[in-house]
Formats: sequence, C-alpha cells, structure tokens
Amino acid sequence: MTQRRGLLIILSSPSGAGKSTLARRLMAWDPAIRFSVSATTRAPRPGEVDGTDYVFTAESQFKRMVAEGDMLEHAHVFGNFYGSPRAPVQDAIDNGSDVLFDIDWQGAQQISNSTLQEHVLSIFLLPPSIRELRRRLIERGQDSEEIIAKRMQRSWDEISHWASYHYVLVNDDLDITEEKLKTIVTAERLRRSQQPGLTEHVRKLQSEFEEGK
Repeated sequence: MTQRRGLLIILSSPSGAGKSTLARRLMAWDPAIRFSVSATTRAPRPGEVDGTDYVFTAESQFKRMVAEGDMLEHAHVFGNFYGSPRAPVQDAIDNGSDVLFDIDWQGAQQISNSTLQEHVLSIFLLPPSIRELRRRLIERGQDSEEIIAKRMQRSWDEISHWASYHYVLVNDDLDITEEKLKTIVTAERLRRSQQPGLTEHVRKLQSEFEEGK
C-alpha cells in the first residue's frame, strides 16, 4: 500500500509542565519526526541560523503569506510576528513524515481549524499540581521571580483550554508520560485518514472477491 500520511503533532502545556523535554524525547525516539520551524519578523539573535532556529522573514512578506493562506497559524508577540509556514508542513505530511509543533492553545486552535485539520493530533500536558508547576519553574533556574510570577499567572489561561485537545496527559512521571505519548503517536499513525492506500486495497480485495465467485 501507499505510505501513510504524516501527522501534525501539537504539544501544548503551561510553562514547566514538561513540554520541551517530552518533545525532545519524542524526536529522539523517532528521528524522522520533524520539528516545525517557525517564521518570524524579528531580527536574528547572535548564533541563530536562518532555516534552523527560525525562518527570518520581512514583515511585508509575512503579512502577504497570511493573506494568501500560507500560514497555518500566526501571532503577534511583543511587536513581532511569528507563524508556521504551510508549505513545508504540507510537503512533510504528503511524504509520510510527522511534524511536531510546540505551540500554545491559540496556535493549536488555528491549526486544528486549518485545511490540514484531518491530520492533526493535539495533546495537552497538565502538571500534577500548581505547587509542583511552580517548583519546576524555580528549579529550572532560567527565570527571575518576576518572570516566574508572570508564567504562573498565564498558566491558568493555558490550562483552561485543556478540553479542546484530542488527548490530555497528567505529567506526574516523565518516563511514564513519555511512554503514553509514544503509544498515542503509534496508534494515531494507523488512523484511517492517515492511510491513503486503504481505499485501493479494499477495491483490490473486492475485485478478488468478485473473481472468486
């Protein structure tokens, strides 16, 4: 049969719930899973590589892509535009490659309502408790108290959209959650909509059945 179509795997969670770690583990489990590289209108920072970290795009071009439907999702953040170009994602799923998105609920909603919605697999990660979420943010040692406070304030807004996702996992044990995540992806790859060769295979079976009468 023809190879399967790829999935658009969306991972969302409040900061500190383990999303980035699980995304890395998922790609280590299957290196064929591609990470979606976002386009942005902001200037490159030292060490950033165009096409690897971001696709750096002029604002006029970005707006034109949005107007022409060439962005699966986009947002305006702190004076700059960010978005997911449609073409590379379309090419990937047509060739049977899964694409991983590390985005918030707004981006997830836009992709889930796009023309590629039948290939979307959305997963939301919940922390075991708010206290544990705060502890993880502190232990990361990446943010000041002020930033942590802002992330905590935003966390409930993120969590409140949990019901709009296909799957929801409580990440109370990273290893167990990883195994659940891999099980979900494995099963979803077998979804009927992901197997374009099934219709032709059934037709072949029907033909063989008719010939055998």
